Amino acid sequence: MLGMIKNSLFGSVETWPWQVLSKGDKEEVSYEERACEGGKFATVEVTDKPVDEALREAMPKVAKYAGGTNDKGIGMGMTVPISFAVFPNEDGSLQNKLKVWFRIPNQFQSDPPAPSDKSVKIEEREGITVYSMQFGGYAKEADYVAQATRLRAALEGTATYRGDIYFCTGYDPPMKPYGRRNEIWLLKT
Repeated sequence: MLGMIKNSLFGSVETWPWQVLSKGDKEEVSYEERACEGGKFATVEVTDKPVDEALREAMPKVAKYAGGTNDKGIGMGMTVPISFAVFPNEDGSLQNKLKVWFRIPNQFQSDPPAPSDKSVKIEEREGITVYSMQFGGYAKEADYVAQATRLRAALEGTATYRGDIYFCTGYDPPMKPYGRRNEIWLLKT
């Protein structure tokens, strides 16, 4: 845990590797098409709870794993963004289900420490291509839903993406009060 706090406050934070493929701008919405690398991820899935409540349960587990609650007692530090998959209903509201994804830092990719918490799983994930839109503030479920709606409207007629899942991402530690960065990622089909 100390490794995570030290890294978040004083050190540089490793960014999940991606390449910008294209940029777009429509109706005051700027977005990027990105190819994001795959790799090993620590994941926590929570069901039967609203998104904000599920996130408050899942995020500390991932943070503790990255901070040293693992079989090697190693504080790995954080990578950004932390992302979580949400699953929209037909009306745009979100199901009571989410899955947090933390990309394990590059130096631990080949042999990540095993989580001490059995609800944290290590998964291999393929690379993905996403349409990404950035926004600020302390984001909650309603913000993610609204921003996803804006991004879908901007992409209408020009791009295809999955409608059954999207990613909400955050780049900042909870104690950062200003200049926060969040994104919505729609998965390209």
